[in-house]
Amino acid sequence: MRGAAGLFDLSHMGELWLRGGGAAAALDFALVTAPSRLAVGRAHYSMIADSNGGIIDDLIVYRTDDDEFLVVANASNREAVAKALGERLAGFDATLEDASMRTALIAVQGPRAREILQAHCSVDLEPLKYYSIVRAQVCKRDAWIARTGYTGEDGFEVLLDWQDAERIWNHLLEDGRPAGLVPAGLGARDTLRLEAGMPLYGQELGLDISPFEAGLGRVVKFDKPGDFVGRAALEAIKDAPRRKLVGLRLTGRGIARTGYPVYLPAAAEAAGVVTSGTSSPTLGFAIAMAYVPADRAELGTGYEVGIRNDRAAAEVIALPFYRRAT
Repeated sequence: MRGAAGLFDLSHMGELWLRGGGAAAALDFALVTAPSRLAVGRAHYSMIADSNGGIIDDLIVYRTDDDEFLVVANASNREAVAKALGERLAGFDATLEDASMRTALIAVQGPRAREILQAHCSVDLEPLKYYSIVRAQVCKRDAWIARTGYTGEDGFEVLLDWQDAERIWNHLLEDGRPAGLVPAGLGARDTLRLEAGMPLYGQELGLDISPFEAGLGRVVKFDKPGDFVGRAALEAIKDAPRRKLVGLRLTGRGIARTGYPVYLPAAAEAAGVVTSGTSSPTLGFAIAMAYVPADRAELGTGYEVGIRNDRAAAEVIALPFYRRAT
């Protein structure tokens, strides 16, 4: 993945279409971002919050036309997101279509992703900007191609009819092998996104976590006109998060895993908890993300991670752990 390219089946994700003259205003009310500000063909990272400011899910929102948007949700939260969006559309000239069960999503990610996909694509991918989407044909089948991903590398996500997915997957894989394309699973994707410092719902994000604790306060657009769900609660907590998501480099022996306790040195009680951890194949050392007290989150702060009956020394380092060369 870091040297060539990986092919991912992400068809478990949710695809929700919002259409109508009021779709932009409805999404401004439903989400913490301002989708109405997106130009056609562009996308942004977003969240849908509950009235308490907790995160129901993190999302990618694409504007595919003046009055049409695509919202991509995490698989485990698709029904919750669809329900919340459906309720929040009340009073707006907008409709919601859940196309998840007829939509496949195939991602080509890595330094050679554009080269590999371009050979099978009806449009020039070079000018397609990061966080943009375009209608095209892939392997002579209708598709949407987005320059987005969850690996820290350049890459593309192809949305297409599920009936075309197997044929296109096999064709891309066979033709891309000489360029280094290999099939990659969700375990590989999890390691890649952790190296890139990207949060995962259910680990770094959840109903009991605010965007400000997760270091994602910039996503919340208080300056957009009108109200949005969760605004009052988020305004009340934005300046004083009680904990903060940090990156840890383990300097002692061991690998941190989700749920492991994090201690200040020599302390008897845990100060925080690991949300994700692994031994990084790219960096050559063990890394983790963890929630720690907001007043003890400075770079260089020393911690200890409880691993079984032992503790491994760790220190706070900057996120992301890995950033691709541009």
